Amino acid sequence: MGYALGVDLGTTYTAAAVARDGRVEIASLGNRAAAIPSVVLLREDETILTGDAASRRGATEPDRVAREFKRRLGDTTPIFLGGAPYSAEALTAKLLRWTTDEVAKQEGSAPESIAVTHPANWGPYKTDLLGQSIRLAGLDKAEMLTEPEAAAIYYASTERIDPGDVIAVYDLGGGTFDAAVLRKTESGFEILGQPEGIERLGGIDFDAAVFAHVARSLDGALEQLDEDDPTAMAAVTRLRQECVDAKEGLSTDTDVSIPVLLPGLQTEVRLTRTEFESMVRPTLTETIAALHRALRSAQVDPADVKSVLLVGGSSRIPLVSQLVGAEVGRPVAIDAHPKHAIALGAALHAAGEDDGKAAIAAPPEEGTAAAGIGKKAAVAGAGAAAGVAAGVGMAAAAGAGEPTAAAAGAGGADETQAMAAAEGGNAPKAGAGGGGEPPRPGEGERFFAEDDPSEPVKKSPPPPEGGKSRKVGALVAGLVVAGVVAAGGGVLLAQTGGGGGGGGDDGKTDTTEVTTPETEATTPETSSGGGGGGGGTSNTTAPTTSTTTPETTTTPPETTTPDTVAEEEVGAEEEAP
Repeated sequence: MGYALGVDLGTTYTAAAVARDGRVEIASLGNRAAAIPSVVLLREDETILTGDAASRRGATEPDRVAREFKRRLGDTTPIFLGGAPYSAEALTAKLLRWTTDEVAKQEGSAPESIAVTHPANWGPYKTDLLGQSIRLAGLDKAEMLTEPEAAAIYYASTERIDPGDVIAVYDLGGGTFDAAVLRKTESGFEILGQPEGIERLGGIDFDAAVFAHVARSLDGALEQLDEDDPTAMAAVTRLRQECVDAKEGLSTDTDVSIPVLLPGLQTEVRLTRTEFESMVRPTLTETIAALHRALRSAQVDPADVKSVLLVGGSSRIPLVSQLVGAEVGRPVAIDAHPKHAIALGAALHAAGEDDGKAAIAAPPEEGTAAAGIGKKAAVAGAGAAAGVAAGVGMAAAAGAGEPTAAAAGAGGADETQAMAAAEGGNAPKAGAGGGGEPPRPGEGERFFAEDDPSEPVKKSPPPPEGGKSRKVGALVAGLVVAGVVAAGGGVLLAQTGGGGGGGGDDGKTDTTEVTTPETEATTPETSSGGGGGGGGTSNTTAPTTSTTTPETTTTPPETTTPDTVAEEEVGAEEEAP
């Protein structure tokens, strides 16, 4: 089955997503995360490493690694890797080619269509250079899409966006910032006005601010390191990564400790969220101003914006949502994985799902197995929940005088009906919806026309012997009574059902008498005989069951009926197991 691929070539991270059959999911590119670092390294044997492998090796071979080259796109100054010159477009092509091949290896085939994203404020010159990178990667059929459009397409697949609704996109990534205003159309989104952006502003600038804070705290220890010492430079690289981790940790914690492991110096530097926010607040204020310029360019009042969508990894900084919400005065939407939103939207666009009707792939619902077990347990105990007198399991329906579904496995009733009985007391009727396929006539299921008295009752086929079900009902009632008396005595209203009688027992009045040393109770109960073959005569029987403690005995019911009914009772007793 073919699939569509969306690729987000970010300044610091690259992510990809796959769309197939109306569903979209993020592709796993890295060893520890779905997104990979946008890093390329040239080995001594002239082979290229990308992603996690290049990032790890780059710590010890800094002269052979290239990072953040997206910012260099269009710069005529070459990037040297091990002495070999490369353009930013060529490095972008190698990263894009590796990403496409990795997804194809996982999926088993090449994608049918590809969409590659870029910042909305890129002009024709930079978009043409990106097109060259796509051609160098051998992906001539790939199309380009702005990052805000991709983010809006993904957002529309998770939230209800009606045609005509306006949303603003605040995209603060690793190296660039974009602000754009879009309107939902019948077929997708259109950008209103001129998108605004800041070319060199993103998460790596915040990382640099944290690193500078650590350097000041070390009183010049970093400046004293020998730049030609590989061990010292590797330690500095690790320290920079610790600063990145600290910045990300402050999104959920109020303070962090940054370990410093340098040659001759082992310590740690503490950083609080308040200190970090004071470092980045002036820069974030510039992004808010750019968002207001985008709104003015689109001639949209902030009050007309449905919501402001925050995307990009740096948008997870708590101060960002606070400033945007306070300055714009509109609801702020933050995705759980802002690094993935653009890639997911690009995959939807490549698949032609710009209308936002595709589904996002989700993990299996938690507790599914437990929920299933709980429902089946509820089915097994449905009769007991209605009252001890109603019996347990299949005897719950006997003589209850109300329409009740049989337990699972009894009388041909399916599991759906049994679950409905446990939850609501009645099995779903044919055509009621949600109850599965209506059972075929003659399979033994019983349906009751509760809502419409004029609807005829579909009766089950008669059992082989008419008195057999009455005999089983009496035995079950006797067992229930004996159990209750042994547990502590008392009065129990046991019910014996007249259902399933053959030969036309349409109405019977049974009286069950329970006698204990303290209490005697006689409870008349009328139950409608169901499931018999065509109209018979109405007979009245008065079986009596006596129970005496501490020794319990059960007397078979005394029946006064015409000879034909008595003969059927005798035959049933002889054949009963």
